[in-house]
Amino acid sequence: MTASTLGTAVPQVNARAKVLGRAQYTGDLQLPGMLHAKVLRSPWPHARIVRIDATEALALPGVKAVITGEDGPQVPWGVHKKERLTFARGMVRFAGEEVAAVAAVSEEIARDALDLIQVEYEELPPLLTPEAALAADAPHVHPGRSDNVAHDIRYERGDVDAAFAQAHLVHEATYTTHAQYPGYMEPMATVATVDADGRLQVWTSTHSAHLVRARLAAVLELPVTQVRVIQATTGGGFGGKMIEDANSLVAGALALRTRRPVRVVNNRLEDFLAAPSSVPERITLKLGMDRAGRIVAKDVRIVADCGAYSGLAPEVMHVSAMRSDNMHRNANVRSHATLAYTNTPPHGAFRGFGGTQMQFALNSHIDTMARKLDLDPVQVHRINAIEAGETSVHGWKIGSTGLQECLSQCVDAIGWNDKRGRGARQGAKRRGVGIAAAMHVSGNRTIGNWDGSSVMVKINEDGRAIIHCSEADVGQGAQTMLCQVIAHELDIPLAHVHITLPDTDSSPWAIGTLASRVTIVAGNAAIVAGRLARDKLVAQAALMLQVDASELECANGTVRLKADPARKLTLAELARNHIWKHGGEGIQVTGSWDAQTTMFDKQTIMGNISPAYSFAAQAVEVEVDTATGQVTLVDSFVSDDCGKAFNPLAVHGQSNGAAAQAIGWTLYEQLVLEDGRIANGNFADYTMPTPDALPMLRSGIVESIDPNGPYGAKGASECAILPGAAAIANAVFDAVGVRITDLPITPEKVLAALRAREAGHA
Repeated sequence: MTASTLGTAVPQVNARAKVLGRAQYTGDLQLPGMLHAKVLRSPWPHARIVRIDATEALALPGVKAVITGEDGPQVPWGVHKKERLTFARGMVRFAGEEVAAVAAVSEEIARDALDLIQVEYEELPPLLTPEAALAADAPHVHPGRSDNVAHDIRYERGDVDAAFAQAHLVHEATYTTHAQYPGYMEPMATVATVDADGRLQVWTSTHSAHLVRARLAAVLELPVTQVRVIQATTGGGFGGKMIEDANSLVAGALALRTRRPVRVVNNRLEDFLAAPSSVPERITLKLGMDRAGRIVAKDVRIVADCGAYSGLAPEVMHVSAMRSDNMHRNANVRSHATLAYTNTPPHGAFRGFGGTQMQFALNSHIDTMARKLDLDPVQVHRINAIEAGETSVHGWKIGSTGLQECLSQCVDAIGWNDKRGRGARQGAKRRGVGIAAAMHVSGNRTIGNWDGSSVMVKINEDGRAIIHCSEADVGQGAQTMLCQVIAHELDIPLAHVHITLPDTDSSPWAIGTLASRVTIVAGNAAIVAGRLARDKLVAQAALMLQVDASELECANGTVRLKADPARKLTLAELARNHIWKHGGEGIQVTGSWDAQTTMFDKQTIMGNISPAYSFAAQAVEVEVDTATGQVTLVDSFVSDDCGKAFNPLAVHGQSNGAAAQAIGWTLYEQLVLEDGRIANGNFADYTMPTPDALPMLRSGIVESIDPNGPYGAKGASECAILPGAAAIANAVFDAVGVRITDLPITPEKVLAALRAREAGHA
């Protein structure tokens, strides 16, 4: 038998192409006659467009087109609310909004042309905070609306007030979180052209080729079949390359206008302006616990910043409002969350998708209350954790959970029992440890009544397999996972499986990479496809060997007789003979799988939306310099319950990458707005953690073997970003006794908290 790669550490199937520089990213594409496009963006967070004159820009030699809001696409777009035009018309609502675009024979000429476009603005007072936007007398970001509320969520389960009245300890606090830029290596890019048949053909960096196609068709008013989208090799996404920016729309509109290929590649500043950042939230959390630390009541109030357009921000806030309820047994929960339009750059999807914000508050709260009850926070997590076989307060059915083992791994790895609460410390530099836990979905039946996938497999005449699937690989290893499944099912070497890039013309329809869904839904679909292909091969072998199919098996690139392994046929022989016979055809199968989940009910906030749920825990050790306020991460260990690790190498890499992003959000990164404008839109000023700011990141894997997952697998690594911020905040408290509830945790905030504590003691 061929050695299966499932459960073993293997390099990603596209790793060699990437490290040798052979992988084609969108920015690498060169088409004959290609034009280069640049976008003119608003310098004002809120202004009326009085006049646009592109006459001089159009007269510049080499300029082939200029598009503005007046003559550009007039169909508004958005995820659920269709409220944003490709180019602003009449009014700009955030600094950075697209006002016009130029296509020219070179980037240099396109940039020069932008300077020649004359735009007269009438500056208007901007609303820069949710508090200002929600004030009773606030003007409306979107005229015609009755208020600036982009989304509002309210629900209550159980008897929350009665449970609080009976609780032994009630604690309430407010936490604030800030926007984080996705920070992917490859800025957003698109190449669009009109092919020989008059169809719009687009290569882009994306999480979902089919969702991009649908939006292009709608906004550019084309039949879907007139649009082809190919996902080029994508250098990271982290949620930021869904369908919340206008990059592909700009390229498509200019290609249709010029009838020539057009490339739009953001530079880093443009990407900061255009990409959705994570949703800033102010969370007021109230928890009630009994003497043993059991959570008996929970009340949440969230005010979140949408930015100028809603995109996926409502769904992000929804996750913050209710997802964490499901990780505990508490039946008494209440939540009210409000998302406010502001004149700031739009916020939206980011890895963790709203879980990071709430888990910072919840885990900080649990640590605080455990200390007040003189309990170990780990024990509080353990007694509240939902278990396999249970149904949560919102109807989530837990098929597997490895949270208890995740906690144990973290406790052992960090030396929790020896290091926690070490008492009085001498000197300026003091150390502490902290821990936090989280849960996440692996799939999400909320877009519509389907949360499935389809995988097409072809067996070529050489006996090797080709996979067509539109679930996106944005660096996380989806292509490798699918190749592993097909190689396992056909019992052939991994090198004998090739997977193509998502292409809406040739790959089955797919939702794409979001909600940690690809491994569980596409993995299951790949199993179906692999077994269908195997059945065809076995049936052909049964015909040729004149035996019953039940007597045969796939093994080591052949189909052989179980009782007499020497009687065998290679897959190449079988594939050729499957064609060259009366009624023959090439072996091509499509396997589909749809999760047996429940459509989410937006009215009741109920429904088992995911076929599986992932869990994670993280423990950290920090050193706090009480003289400077500097927090240094000394050690980090994150434990990821991924059901079954198809590729431990990839899981460890992704889990530690998630931890690094959480560390950056907590200690270093923050988008700074000055009068509504991003002031640090470059990697010199936006302080992402560099290698010297991180310890040797460590991680562990828990294999809880989910009953619905492919071979027991479920989503990996997205859950691993959720506990980091609270673990660090808890460790800071353990070190110096001050609780930072306002992210990021900066030296200034630590020093201010230490001074306030000393003044209070005095």
